[in-house]
Amino acid sequence: MRYIVTGADGQLGGRVAANMLKKVSGDQLIFTSPNISRIAPEALKAWKEQGVTVREADYNDKKQMTEAFRGGDRIYIVSGVVIGSVRVQQHKNAIDAAIAAGVKHITYTSFLGANREGYYQFVLPDHTETEAYLRKTGIEYNIMRNNLYLENYFTNSVMLAFLSDEKWYTAAGEGKATFIAKDDSGRVATALLLGKGEPNKAYDVVGGELISQREICALISEAAGIHFQYISLDNEAFYDYLDSIHIPRDSYGDYSQSPVPWCSNDMVTNEASIRDGLMAIEADTVEKLTGKKPLTARYLIDQYSFVWRNRVTKYADLNPNVTSFSTKPQ
Repeated sequence: MRYIVTGADGQLGGRVAANMLKKVSGDQLIFTSPNISRIAPEALKAWKEQGVTVREADYNDKKQMTEAFRGGDRIYIVSGVVIGSVRVQQHKNAIDAAIAAGVKHITYTSFLGANREGYYQFVLPDHTETEAYLRKTGIEYNIMRNNLYLENYFTNSVMLAFLSDEKWYTAAGEGKATFIAKDDSGRVATALLLGKGEPNKAYDVVGGELISQREICALISEAAGIHFQYISLDNEAFYDYLDSIHIPRDSYGDYSQSPVPWCSNDMVTNEASIRDGLMAIEADTVEKLTGKKPLTARYLIDQYSFVWRNRVTKYADLNPNVTSFSTKPQ
């Protein structure tokens, strides 16, 4: 059995890649990246020394992906970055390439609510359409519908607060959510890639605690010794705030002055969905598939304390390998 991990240089794919190396031998693994030059040389060297096959696979190039995926039996497909019709086509390309290459099972990273009525997040149509396309192909699959990532509030929210006189602006209000830690998402993806899920089943991947952003803000304030002022805004006021710090409305905007590589349509609708109770879904997926309880917000304090110790205000300082915030397709 050979396993393919796409986006192995990214935050989610990288976690899955590391997990897989603990589960199977390197010669059973194919890691892909849209641009191998982005991979840290020491990581590339270590993978190859362990017998991993590393290939370039750009979601815009179906032919290249078909060759990159050849020889694999099961694949983890992480979702693309660009929001909109381009991303949907990229996902279809990846699915088609996997099937053409002879892959027998696909694990796809979707988003919580892609199958639910009344959910309105900016990213959801991409995932809903991709899921429908995946089901129509007839290939065996698993879908993991991730909740919002817990780490975002230890990184992005803190960085923006530092840029805003230590004011933590959000549209989330007093809403609570079962935010998922990326480590837990990576473990679930690993389990599904290894075949521990039920065939053709979608899983809600959520954390184990209902917690509000106000509570996370207070937790970080206490740990950092900094009084972050939690300020809840309505959607339009939150848009105005994000405009004021040069965050584009969509994926095709000018990111040259943006502190983060995310668009405000995404940020506003996600935060509002917390306020409206849409992200409070509870499920036992993490424990059922990994044998471990989900990580809590308090657990992440030490891991991300460097953000407030160093008063980080730029995404590139969180991820040194990021050289550009442009999310436009190449």
